[in-house]
Formats: sequence, C-alpha cells, structure tokens
Amino acid sequence: MKLDRRTFILSTGAALTLPQVGLSSPSVLRAEQVKAQILPEGDGATDMLGYNGSTPGPELRVRQGDTLALRFDNKTNEGSSVHWHGIRLDNAMDGVPGLTQPLVEPGESFDYRFKTLDAGTFWYHSHNRSWEQVAKGLYGPLIVEEANPPRVDHDITVMLDDWRIEETGALVGGFGNMHDFAHAGRMGNYAKILPSQDSVRLGDRIRLRLINTATARVFPIRIEGLSAQVVALDGMPLAKPRLLEDFQIAPAQRIDLIGDVTSAVDFLFVLRDDIYEMGSIKMEGENSTPATAPIEALAAPVILEPKDVPDQSLSLRMEGGAMGGRHAGDDIWAFNGVSGLKDAPFASFNRGDTAEFDLINDTSFPHGIHLHGHHFFEVNLDGSLGDLRDTSLVERGASRKISVVFDNPGKWLLHCHMLGHQASGMKTWVEVL
Repeated sequence: MKLDRRTFILSTGAALTLPQVGLSSPSVLRAEQVKAQILPEGDGATDMLGYNGSTPGPELRVRQGDTLALRFDNKTNEGSSVHWHGIRLDNAMDGVPGLTQPLVEPGESFDYRFKTLDAGTFWYHSHNRSWEQVAKGLYGPLIVEEANPPRVDHDITVMLDDWRIEETGALVGGFGNMHDFAHAGRMGNYAKILPSQDSVRLGDRIRLRLINTATARVFPIRIEGLSAQVVALDGMPLAKPRLLEDFQIAPAQRIDLIGDVTSAVDFLFVLRDDIYEMGSIKMEGENSTPATAPIEALAAPVILEPKDVPDQSLSLRMEGGAMGGRHAGDDIWAFNGVSGLKDAPFASFNRGDTAEFDLINDTSFPHGIHLHGHHFFEVNLDGSLGDLRDTSLVERGASRKISVVFDNPGKWLLHCHMLGHQASGMKTWVEVL
C-alpha cells in the first residue's frame, strides 16, 4: 500500500502511551484479545491481541541482577509463547516452541523465570506464528535498569510500529500472504511512535529507548528537538557516546539516546522524496535547573571478547525470495540451501568457542539477522571489533562479518527478524555444548 499523508501521519492524533509497571513485574502475563486506538482519536478502534489488556503489553522494568518470574497465561484461541529478545538467559526460558519449550496451547500456562544479567533496553514478543501474532500486538518492552543509572529527568521508552489497517480501524487480513513473504514482508500503511510519556520540558535531559517492533519495516529516522548522543545499541552500551544523526533501525533493533530537549521532540520518517511525521513528544514548560554535565558512557557490559583466531569460521548465505536465484531449500527462503529448522543444528560449538560468520545477502531484499541467547560483535572492514548487537541489518547484495563467543549452553535460534522471511524458510539453529 502507498504511504500517503492521509494514512501515515499522526500529526493530529494522540499517541498511544505504554502501560508501565515500574520496578516490579506482574505475577501473570496474560495474552488475550484487546481493543486499541491505533488510528487517531475519533477514528475506529482496532481489534488486536495484547498482554494484560493492552497492546503493547505492560512495560516490565527491573534492576540488573534481579530475577524476573512470571506466569504466561494464554487466553487467545491459538498456541503462543514469549521470547525475551536480547536477554542472555537459560535456554529453557528462551520461548521458542519446538526448540526450547512446548507450545503453550489456548487455556494453558508456562512459568518463565530468569536472572537479568545485562542492563539495557530489551523487549518481549510472541514466538509462535510471530509474523501474525506480533503484527496483531503481542509484544511489549522489557527494561533492565543499571545499578547506577545515568541521571536524567525522564527515562522514556518509544516503540515504533506500523500496521496494515483500514480507515475503519480494522486490520487488513492475509497475514500469511505469500507475496509479502517473498518480498520485503508485511509493510503497514500507517506508522507511529508509541511512547511511555507524552510530554517533556524545555531543557530536560531525557533518555529515549527506541525499539522497532514492526514485523518487516526498516525505519529511516530523524529526531528533531533533541540535542542527543547515542549511548547503546541493542541494549549494549557504546564505549563512547556518538552524536545523534539520521539513522536506520531494523525490526527488533534498539537504540538508546541521552540528550537535552530544545523543542517538541519530533520523530520523522525520512524518505528520499518526502518526510512523514510519526509522532511527537510535546514540550510543556521549562526546566529551571537543566543538566550541564557532559553525557557519559554507560557502564560497560560484562561480556567475553572473541579470540584473535576463531575456533570456527562459517558462511551464512541468504538465498531466495522474489527476484532471487534458485536454491536447494524447500521454501521461499533459505540459508545455505536449507529452509527452516532441521533435526541437526547449523553448527555446534563447545562452550567458550569463538565463531566468525560471514553473513552474505544474496537476495534482493534486506534482512535483519538475529541470534538468540547471545550478543555478537559486528566486525569492521579493517578487521577490528565494532558494535555489540543481537540483530544485524544486512542490506540486499551486501555482506557483513560478525564475531561471537558462544558462552551460553543450549539450542539457539538464528533467523531473519523480518518475520515473514523467518516463517518461509530463513531460520536455523546452533547448539552450544
């Protein structure tokens, strides 16, 4: 669908703010049918799925080192599960039906319990029929606060999403559309920000935690009204903050910013020929004692660096899709000629092994490659270690090298987070012994 100002801009509608839980968590996370005001107030409401009565689900906020324990109750009419995206946790808690746990059928429950080793911005979402259940609203933010968080006036979570939606508010069907699967994925015709707070003051120092929850869209973003620096990517702090410029954020990626408010904070979707407004955090009043100290780096994560010489070097070639070449797999997409999960892992590693992967995109579309249970280093062209991430965007026809220390035992999914691509073949798994 064409993105036009009638269907895309949220300049006149109120933002859908996130329900917050604070430094605690509910004892139950309940998946159920909900209604949401996706379109501006006055337009039709939308039948969705959500957690605990809302979509997005409640913001779960805990401190680093805490144990998160809750029961997932499935009150929907199809099987589901909860994946804790970006969290290094016990394999049995990772939320992948058929690989780490049984499917949670309608009316059933599953108890999740894990320690939050890393501070950062994470999120949770369904991992069964995720191309549909996430698109319908089964997701929410998971924030793990540092033991000594940076001093800011406001810590604000901002989720970005798009929906394929009618003017009545009804979601357009066809979630298993093979045309979508074979192309860029299910792109919405309406997009906006979902912030946890809708106003700030002039001069406030704020932390923004951006999470792309869309099932397929890569958002090219410009933020105005904020003099800011990037302090973390995918929950992992940068060694040195970077000046905020226009950026891309792929499905499942996160970006943390800290900056000072200079006007209303506008989120702009920047295309080659036009700019669309995704929403704004309005400015009300003025901070009489604004922060003046430099923005400092967050505390470094405790993570093993790869060995200079890897234990294994592997290639992961993305194949298939519309306008793509033939491959040996039995679905639309494949990794190295294999579609979907097989009985044997893509590779096995001893605990502590370093592996280098050449991610080669031999297709006509971008892919966001996500590894469960670990973070990895993107390797710079000169061979030095770059950013720590759990999801890496590989543009069409491009390649990227990543390096990872497999220190978390278990069976871990490796897949494209354009969720229609995952559904139609672009997924595999690795085992850490």
